[in-house]
Amino acid sequence: MKRTIINKKEEVRDVPIIQVENLSKIFGKNAKKATKYLDEGLSKDDILEKTGNTVGVNRASFDVEEGEIFVIMGLSGSGKSTLVRLINRLIEPTEGSVYIDGQDLAKMDSKDLREVRRQKLSMVFQRFGLFPHRTVLENAEFGLEVQGIDKNERKEKAKKSLEMVGLGGYIHQFPGQLSGGMQQRVGLARALANDPEVLLMDEAFSALDPLIRKEMQDELLELQESMKKTILFITHDLDEALRIGDRIALMKDGRIVQIGTPEEILVNPANDYVEKFVEDVDRSKVLTAENIMKRPETVDIQKHGPRTALERMRKEGLSSIYVTDAKRNLHGYVTADDVSHAVKQDADNLKGILRTDVPRVEPQTPMQEIFDIIHDSPVPVAVIQEGKLKGVIVRGAVLAALAGSEVNLNGFDS
Repeated sequence: MKRTIINKKEEVRDVPIIQVENLSKIFGKNAKKATKYLDEGLSKDDILEKTGNTVGVNRASFDVEEGEIFVIMGLSGSGKSTLVRLINRLIEPTEGSVYIDGQDLAKMDSKDLREVRRQKLSMVFQRFGLFPHRTVLENAEFGLEVQGIDKNERKEKAKKSLEMVGLGGYIHQFPGQLSGGMQQRVGLARALANDPEVLLMDEAFSALDPLIRKEMQDELLELQESMKKTILFITHDLDEALRIGDRIALMKDGRIVQIGTPEEILVNPANDYVEKFVEDVDRSKVLTAENIMKRPETVDIQKHGPRTALERMRKEGLSSIYVTDAKRNLHGYVTADDVSHAVKQDADNLKGILRTDVPRVEPQTPMQEIFDIIHDSPVPVAVIQEGKLKGVIVRGAVLAALAGSEVNLNGFDS
């Protein structure tokens, strides 16, 4: 969702909440020479060898929409943490721009930049960064204290944010009395207390044990249902990215090599690097019904009778067929045996043999939830959206999807 802003010239524009344009960061003394080599397409290793400079980020461009969880992921050294620090200008870019609500951070003086950080951006780090001598409440209100917020007001805001992350009963405890997951919740509460428009989360769950990490992922998704914050999430873990991201930017050697939804990256990797990255992913946890559904063969209950249904099934090699109306509202299905019997009885409509025990799922149903349904179903599973038949899922499509083949993003065979 784009945001409507009014600039100093009173012009109304719809913009993403974050816009990154041609952003680069080169560490070292010969940045101008290294930038020239970037223009020539030299690799990160070649530029290091020729100039002694390290390419942190290489010409990154992307937008983040309001309310989106946008994940930046890559292996160690890929540039993801450098990129998030460029976005809030903790480090200065070599070239390129970062816009927050249409305002260019690179052109801001220190005062304006401080205001943007206080009002629009909050950061959650991998290491919790809590003060051991302060209580949970005092840690959560620290950012507001720095801003000079009234003591009573900041305590109320901090208490509210701690309640949001399930720590309302721990406000007088000290960090050393909490588990790792609880300490990270305090860090998250501290970021939320300021009610920022954008949360920047740099490997926020990476220091946690796997079980606690999954709980924090669940908690973040639950919080997002009510908060609707814009979240830029940094991780090296593909499973984590696929689980929480609305969209993912995959980085390698400072470059963004692909941006897409979890399904797009899994089903249509941009190159060999991405393909290798995703080859071991459990597809059943990522793919949804709309990714594996096929175009349904149907007959119209208002104009087709048993003979048309029988002919359609013979032609397509089907043992059953779904019955809809002209607007594709699903009424049920008929079987070949029932239709053959109706033809012999000289029936002229399908209503007397219509079966309504239809197995149904919605387009966004994870494939993992479809296994048991399709295993016990005598007919293909119907994919329904607002009562209308969008597609059907057959056992073969599920097996093909698990094998990583014969799946495309419009949900139908090509």
